[in-house]
Amino acid sequence: MKSQIQEFFDKSLKENNIKNELYSAYSVKKGLRNEDGTGVLVGLTKISDVVGYKKVDGKKEDDYGKLFYRGINVKDFLNGHKNKKRYLFEEVCFLILFGYLPNGEEFENFKQILSENYELPLHYLEANILGFPAKNLMNKLQQEVLMLYNYDKNADSIDIKETLEKGISIIAKIPSIVCYTYQTKVHYFDEQSLFIHHINKDYSIAEMILSLLRDDGKFTEKEAEVLDIALVLHADHGGGNNSTFTNVVISSTGTDIYSAIAGSIGSLKGPRHGGANLAVKKQMELAIQEISVHATDEQIQSIVCRILDKDFNDNSGLIYGIGHAVYTLSDPRSEILSEKCLELAKEKGRIDEFYFYQRFAKIAIEEIYKRKGNHVSTNVDFYSGLVYDMLNIPSDLYTLLFVVGRTVGWIAHNIENKLYSNRIIRPATKYVGGIKEYKNIEER
Repeated sequence: MKSQIQEFFDKSLKENNIKNELYSAYSVKKGLRNEDGTGVLVGLTKISDVVGYKKVDGKKEDDYGKLFYRGINVKDFLNGHKNKKRYLFEEVCFLILFGYLPNGEEFENFKQILSENYELPLHYLEANILGFPAKNLMNKLQQEVLMLYNYDKNADSIDIKETLEKGISIIAKIPSIVCYTYQTKVHYFDEQSLFIHHINKDYSIAEMILSLLRDDGKFTEKEAEVLDIALVLHADHGGGNNSTFTNVVISSTGTDIYSAIAGSIGSLKGPRHGGANLAVKKQMELAIQEISVHATDEQIQSIVCRILDKDFNDNSGLIYGIGHAVYTLSDPRSEILSEKCLELAKEKGRIDEFYFYQRFAKIAIEEIYKRKGNHVSTNVDFYSGLVYDMLNIPSDLYTLLFVVGRTVGWIAHNIENKLYSNRIIRPATKYVGGIKEYKNIEER
């Protein structure tokens, strides 16, 4: 059967080839990207702004990256909380959802609302997670979000207030679902002991994740702080990133919030999006195996050149974790995460590994500029895998933690689109296939 399908496919390629020059002829933007690499404008938002370049006299110029949540620079947000013993992801969730910084009373009330939604429905764990283990946890998470639909008496309602309430419940429940599905997976498929801890409603989301993942439920203050900041940095990244745009496209049909979130998870699963941190981890592990963390700059440059020449790692020619669709000179998320990564590396005794990453990045950036003349920088994925590894978080969960952080952004854009656009998204494609006459099967 496979050989027949291959035969049909080979014949179809001859019949249906679309020449690349047709895209320019009809001004079609591949990947909704302009020729200078900037994104095609498809909407308006007040949720977040991703600044990686500037326009001078109509031309794109590289610039140092900035990320704004509701007009507030993320670096300023984090710096404003230095030396204060409190976790920030919950505050960012409030800011992104409601558009302003909460006062003390509002923040405490919001945290209580979140913690009250931590618990899964009665018997949900036994019926849907423990009883149905899965090897791929991203697919499983999609299933579980859709399963929550069945526990909602008014699941199809797209009323703004109800969507917000449902969204907050999803934000609060996804962390425990992620942890429980992982524990179930390693028990059934990896033959490890099963650890199911009760949820502590006094914990922040970062603390809850670490407590549910650890066999003994213990973690350090520094570990929780770093994970908390990682979640903050993944909370949103504009309306044009693939998973957020997917959410908006799906929700524009009038479907329920559970279907929209499940679609976003499917998008994020891809290695060109949320799965990139795993690709970085594999790449760097292979590099360290080849030349060790104590390698000379010359040895690192040799590996970098081999990657670019499609002679190392996956032979794709891509250096994972370097470069971004929007950011040019710097990715502010990477800058922040590298600082926390250094702090964690000192605590974990892995400082040599961290410096290897730094040297590798510097050499890779220089080599790419030498070859292509493009300014690139490390992106958030370059350090996130190392951070998670130092937190003893299994690689199975790297992309799922992206989901934990980004769900709030998906919900905010979902609601914003309902409020201010509220039109089904329906772009057009140009037919370039020509017209053919139908022939009877005897004449073919």
